[in-house]
Amino acid sequence: MRRLTPVSPDYPVTVAGRGNLGRSLARALSATLVPAREGFALPAEGILFLAVPDRAVAETASRIAAMRPRRRLAVVHLSGALGLDALDALEQNPRGSFHPLQSFHMPRPPSAFRGVTITIDATTPALRRKLEALARRLGANPKRIDAAQRAVYHAAAVFASNFLDVTVAEAVRMLQTLGWTEKESVDALLPLVDGAVENIRRQGPVAALTGPIRRGDAETVRRHLAAVDNADLYRMLGLVALEIARKAGLETAAAERTERALTHKVAATRRRRS
Repeated sequence: MRRLTPVSPDYPVTVAGRGNLGRSLARALSATLVPAREGFALPAEGILFLAVPDRAVAETASRIAAMRPRRRLAVVHLSGALGLDALDALEQNPRGSFHPLQSFHMPRPPSAFRGVTITIDATTPALRRKLEALARRLGANPKRIDAAQRAVYHAAAVFASNFLDVTVAEAVRMLQTLGWTEKESVDALLPLVDGAVENIRRQGPVAALTGPIRRGDAETVRRHLAAVDNADLYRMLGLVALEIARKAGLETAAAERTERALTHKVAATRRRRS
């Protein structure tokens, strides 16, 4: 069974940055935690993780380069969006990226890394092997990603995390138009969200899809579009859901009826004129 307690690598590990991810990673790796914005004693060797905002990675790398780090020190950023070129100022040092596919809205215990995917890139095979080993010791699953793949990878993470929050927030707003409080709305919707995530975990996203579009219930879709004030958003997401429903086995005639309901805009036009 993978360990959930902090791990101690046999080489120095330093985390520069005291944000939520930096503090979580330092705790999980039993690493030295230092502030990134102030002067700190530069390690002579090992790995220095830069737990700073994306906009600060290149500037922090330049400041470290000015401190003339020894070549035995590898510098690794924790950004999912940035490639290794953000560390170009440190061209004499091994450079890498180490991005946990996990949210850190607060400092979290070492168990937060267990079972997650950590995407990794490095300028040297030796550093890549070290980062992969660190990910495994955290109980995570290392996955290599290169510069050409990074934008699509990070956008996928946004869909799975940020856009989930966005769609739930929109659902909460819709219930509030009926007079529900925010707390009532969140409390009512979260079991649906939890159930959907659990279904995806057990069956995958195609088999987990439920609801009127999965059933091909075009009449319910029409009623929704006539009632809601965000019809364009409903249509956009509905057409994506319809493609998933087709993959899940929705019969052709039902899919065509549902597509007509989603693309017919008479109801929306009438609502704007009223």
